[in-house]
Amino acid sequence: MGGTVTAVSSSGTYSFTKPNRASVTLLAGLGVEGDVHAGTTVKHRFRMEKDPSQVNLRQVHLIHEELFAEVREAGFEVAAGQLGENVTTRGIDLLGLPTGTRLRLGAAAVVEVTGLRNPCAQIDTFEKGLLKQVVGRGEDGKIRFRSGIMSVVLVGGVVRPGDGVVVELPDGPHRPLEIV
Repeated sequence: MGGTVTAVSSSGTYSFTKPNRASVTLLAGLGVEGDVHAGTTVKHRFRMEKDPSQVNLRQVHLIHEELFAEVREAGFEVAAGQLGENVTTRGIDLLGLPTGTRLRLGAAAVVEVTGLRNPCAQIDTFEKGLLKQVVGRGEDGKIRFRSGIMSVVLVGGVVRPGDGVVVELPDGPHRPLEIV
């Protein structure tokens, strides 16, 4: 099971969108080199206000490119990096992966999936009404978050558009993704 990296993005400042790059370097235990969210403890401003000593389970944000086509059908134009993700993929059901899945990105980097990204109101600031497109209810009535997944870096390395993504599922019973 695998897919492709279609874009990589980072920003050294707090901004909702992140510019696309030719490559990003993942640093083990930290995140994306030079990205404002890199670090061993939380870097998201809201989470830092609550408890700045929390372990950073949100070092690398991944979104599936297929989401952009889905929201386009509803009249929204979103491109890679515009929802704040670091790695955009194609061909992998990121939201269907269990907690603890490892993703091999490119030749060396490995990230471990920690959970779902919880979309914030800034999404509607970017494009009014978009939040309702990435938060909804499934057929079972439960709330579904579709704005990507979060991960931590286990093995560092350079990641570029066009790199392969290899999915390694964890052993044992799989735990569904929850918000981190």
